[in-house]
Amino acid sequence: MLGICLVTMLVALDQTVVGTALPRIVAELQGFALYAWVATSYLLLSSIFVPIMGRLGDLFGRKPFVLASIVVFTGASALCGVAQSMPQLVASRALQGIGGGMLVGTAFAASADIFPDQLRRIRWQAMLSSAFGLSTAIGPSLGGWLTEHWGWRSVFYVNLPIGLIAMAVVARYLPRIAGHRAPGASIDWPGALLLAGLISALLFALEGGAHASGSLADLVRVVTLLVLAALLFVAFLYIERRAQQPILPLRLFQLNAVRLLGLIAVFSGWAMFSLVFYAPLLLQAGFGFLPNRAGLLVSPLVACISIGSILNGRLFSRVPKPQHLLTFGITLFLSGCLAVISLKAGPGAGLIAATFALAGVGLGFQLPNMTIQMQAAVEMADVGIASALVQTLRMMGSLVGAALSGVIVDRVFKARVGDALNEAHASALSNFFRDPQILVSASDQDAMAKAAALQGFGNQIAGLLEAGRNALIGAVHDALWVSVVLCGVALFCALKLPEVRPHGHKASAKAADLE
Repeated sequence: MLGICLVTMLVALDQTVVGTALPRIVAELQGFALYAWVATSYLLLSSIFVPIMGRLGDLFGRKPFVLASIVVFTGASALCGVAQSMPQLVASRALQGIGGGMLVGTAFAASADIFPDQLRRIRWQAMLSSAFGLSTAIGPSLGGWLTEHWGWRSVFYVNLPIGLIAMAVVARYLPRIAGHRAPGASIDWPGALLLAGLISALLFALEGGAHASGSLADLVRVVTLLVLAALLFVAFLYIERRAQQPILPLRLFQLNAVRLLGLIAVFSGWAMFSLVFYAPLLLQAGFGFLPNRAGLLVSPLVACISIGSILNGRLFSRVPKPQHLLTFGITLFLSGCLAVISLKAGPGAGLIAATFALAGVGLGFQLPNMTIQMQAAVEMADVGIASALVQTLRMMGSLVGAALSGVIVDRVFKARVGDALNEAHASALSNFFRDPQILVSASDQDAMAKAAALQGFGNQIAGLLEAGRNALIGAVHDALWVSVVLCGVALFCALKLPEVRPHGHKASAKAADLE
């Protein structure tokens, strides 16, 4: 379990450390247009590899894949640290996403192998949640401190020592548990390739439609991608219905609980990632905090995930209807999003921390419950793919959320800044406000000041920057309003969930074998 916790820390620490450093990264590498792709490339490859590794773990056991995933993830982290341009960073993050998908698809399901009894597992998963919460709690402040004192490249190198320790502990102590492989069964590679193509086609169609200029060529490109996605989807369904060991067993979706939990995972992933990913940008570019200060203020969001998870583990076996804990978590997170939206320019640090803490506690109740309830809804032979299904759908929701939230932030920011520049008769400076990078880059601000002085706008610089910050705050708030609506839909789905029925004695024989 300590080895699995270290693997969990790798993924959690990377997500929060990079998010805090990202505004400074794009300012140095001059690539705000690829801001969302630093996350999107990671999520795309993770979404593809999570179900593949979940099924491979079910068939062949998880330990070899956990070890391989650590190697891929830490190696990609080193490549991110030496990237010299935004395209290089995006490509390295894509490779890191492969390692992250391998980690999530195998490590989280390994706890179900070790503790088949669900009531025992929920107690031990508090340990996983604590590891996740600890690493995510220190991630934002660590990312801010490293960025200010050692440069943004150091936020990727922090994964290397953790990866080496995780490799040693997992290799030594994680038991090799045989998979549930039928004689002659093999991995469904055609289904895996079709799933990868389907996810990629949907993503590029989404990105193309969001950034389309309205020309006929853009329309044809988007329609072509959508048609390709539809054909891949039909082919995927055809293959999965005939595969001996499908990469994604369609029979799982015959269960009402699986369908509802799938929708909750997609919507909560979208809402969660929109908040976690754009909170550092809001605090640094919108409210003017330095990276270290912004990291400290975001820390309650991720630290309270651990608190919520521990409370959830204590309450799970004590409440008559454990599925209501998921409903409670979604409600808290929705309230936290509304609280963040209420923040305007110049808020107090205590208020900011409190709003993020509220959302974090809600996530602490959501994340473990979605996995536990999905595992309880299926047979033990499908626990790995069911766990991977939750992670995949949540990542796909995050993927779509990152892309569309980025579009909302970009377009709303440009529209509001354009209005402010027109009112100040300073539209000649619009090129400096093509993206929010001007709000965090001192060199860009100096260049704008020189240009404004030459054109007679020197006395308006402070006011224009303030207008830019207000525009960004409003743009992030608009993106979070979409998250609030989706949280409402997830809450409705959670209220419809059937009662949780733990595997309990059904896994007693396997538990005895392990012991």
